[in-house]
Amino acid sequence: MATHKRNWAQSATISFASSAFGAKLFAPTMHHLDRMTLRLTGGRHTMVSLVSGLPIITLTTTGAKSGQPRAVPLVATPDGANLIVIASNWGQAHYPAWYHNLRAHPEAQVTQDGQTRPYRARELDGKDRARAWDRAVRLYPGYAAYATRTKGRPIPVFRLSPQAAPKPAPKPAARTPG
Repeated sequence: MATHKRNWAQSATISFASSAFGAKLFAPTMHHLDRMTLRLTGGRHTMVSLVSGLPIITLTTTGAKSGQPRAVPLVATPDGANLIVIASNWGQAHYPAWYHNLRAHPEAQVTQDGQTRPYRARELDGKDRARAWDRAVRLYPGYAAYATRTKGRPIPVFRLSPQAAPKPAPKPAARTPG
């Protein structure tokens, strides 16, 4: 997941998205624009990644109640081979749906740069959480602003660790006539 220096427009977008007004505007709308942009770019970009320069993944979880696949674009903070995702929900008082999904089914798929891989999620606590939170806030300062608006709801932090892709079943040996 490549990172680069942000330009002034990207920095302004991040500041606006961090504001209470920006979060209210983007929370109900941005995921629609992200999904459209993902389709148009073959899964390589979201609207957020284009206008903010933030690293965005598509996290596909299994619905906690439905058991159906649920995909959502999220900011992902690189952490070695792992990714950190923050269940901030734009600073709203309730948890995002994907939080409940990961708690019920920690196996997930992550699509980034058009490639999909299996990951396993673990909710962090203590020093691990604090370190991951600090790293994420350095990438996207909006998380700190969101934490002040959750009405006391703690913001969960997850580490997504890549898993080995399942090996395909062996093909049956060809029979020779005889």
